Amino acid sequence: MKRVPIIVCGLGGVGKEFVRLLSERRLDIREKFKLDLVLTAAVDIGGAAMNGPEGIDGLSMLDHVNSGNPIETFGASGIPGMSGVDAIARSGASVMVEATPTNLVDGGVGKAHVFAALENKMDVVSANKGPFVLFYDEVHALAAKNGCALHISAAAAAALPTLDVGRICLAGANLYSAEGILNGTTNFILSAMRNDGSSYEEALAAAQKMGIAESDPGYDVDGKDSANKIVLISNRLFGTRNTLSDVDISGITEVTIEDIQTATHEKKVIKLIASAKNSNDTGHLSVGPKRLDENHPLASVNGSEKAITYETDTMGTLTVMGGKSSQVGAAAALLKDLINAYV
Repeated sequence: MKRVPIIVCGLGGVGKEFVRLLSERRLDIREKFKLDLVLTAAVDIGGAAMNGPEGIDGLSMLDHVNSGNPIETFGASGIPGMSGVDAIARSGASVMVEATPTNLVDGGVGKAHVFAALENKMDVVSANKGPFVLFYDEVHALAAKNGCALHISAAAAAALPTLDVGRICLAGANLYSAEGILNGTTNFILSAMRNDGSSYEEALAAAQKMGIAESDPGYDVDGKDSANKIVLISNRLFGTRNTLSDVDISGITEVTIEDIQTATHEKKVIKLIASAKNSNDTGHLSVGPKRLDENHPLASVNGSEKAITYETDTMGTLTVMGGKSSQVGAAAALLKDLINAYV
């Protein structure tokens, strides 16, 4: 039985769902994988909870937090005012799970957490895109220096196994390209416009009512979320060193119901496609609405589902679709990365 002490940074929706899954499935994971995943510390805005080798009762902690109480007041484990960086240094954890909101300006606290974990020779499992999109070279150099592993599939389309398929299932093949539907919100909107005849505004309102889209959906509908994911996929799988400035980005806000109807009449389907071509040392990255033939493997991806297609030299073209677009799906991807890191 391998014991893996864990610190979780960020107790928003994804962080709390991760703690719940970790707690509820700990015994199953012990039995199936011979792994004892122990929550030793958790950090949020106002402080931390830490309980050393004994670990924290994750479900009790969630009851405390979900009742409106801050993490730092969780019984004898609570430590008011403790920063994530300090908690990482004191936690004794082997792995840091990063679940704070993505910051694409300067990386925010997520950057500080990732660098602190690597300095303390911890592996990193992250749903946060910011540190890896903005500081890819620096993060990987520090991880290599300290012998740490980085697991970021939760940041690259969450429950859709984009990186797992590319790195594991297609190992030994040369990857020529990747193209995918990497954002569930935009795919829901475009699907509703085509299938239900909704206008863009009506489809967006429906997505917001269902909780698929945020009240401010700009990050999704402008194509930036998809751009972040294709940067991570290209850098991880193709060995490029791209940033957001290397991506040609356009969103779906200008797509009209007339565009959808014209495409349908011509047996085409409009999807927001993120693509990366593996050429030279930089590749070519783009995000934008694309008219696909109805028999294209990505054309049949409906609702909030996502998908990715890889073109290879020896394994042909492979498409994977599905994956839950939700906080639970992202949390499950974190747990999957964590398990696979140690089995």
